Amino acid sequence: MTIEKGKPWGIEVARPPDLQLADSDQVVAHLLTADVGVPVAPTRGDLHRTIGARPLGDRLLLVEFPIDLLRVRLDNEREAIAVAHVTAQSPRWGGGWWRGPVLMVMNAQFLGDWHVVSRGHPNDGRAESVEWGSEFGLRERWEARRRLPTGGHVPHPAIETRSFRERSWTFDRSLDICIDGCRVGRARSLQIVVEPDAAVVYG
Repeated sequence: MTIEKGKPWGIEVARPPDLQLADSDQVVAHLLTADVGVPVAPTRGDLHRTIGARPLGDRLLLVEFPIDLLRVRLDNEREAIAVAHVTAQSPRWGGGWWRGPVLMVMNAQFLGDWHVVSRGHPNDGRAESVEWGSEFGLRERWEARRRLPTGGHVPHPAIETRSFRERSWTFDRSLDICIDGCRVGRARSLQIVVEPDAAVVYG
């Protein structure tokens, strides 16, 4: 069951003897999907930061966190799983983050140094999307990037934020797609479906 408003998230359990450590969001996703049921503990990355970033050390008691997963489909062909986020932007030669559309779909709260969403939660059965339209200017992008590390946002009609369970996008041209911080190629269409309570991690 996904988290209920006002309820604590996670339960304290004995440390699994076969706990697998994952030093990135990509490794977390790989371990959770390659060997379903294996106990996984993020030790770095944006999901790790979202669940509190407590060092594991030799603690005998850990917190078991249920999380949602994002099922990602590119161009109606390639599929992947994300635990933290999915981004789409112009290729570097086309301006990258500084020109054209930018899409950030968040399961975690953080994207690197950026605190992208504060109301989202990795176990609420929904994902949060933040979109910058092509008309979002260079000055406004600079200001947005300056504020994002502290969770601040620039109010602008070219920024759209939404909460969703399933959503699709079609872009005017192919954009670079990154899943959990790893570039996976380019696509003109993107579909994301939230899979509630699909996995657990330890922290």
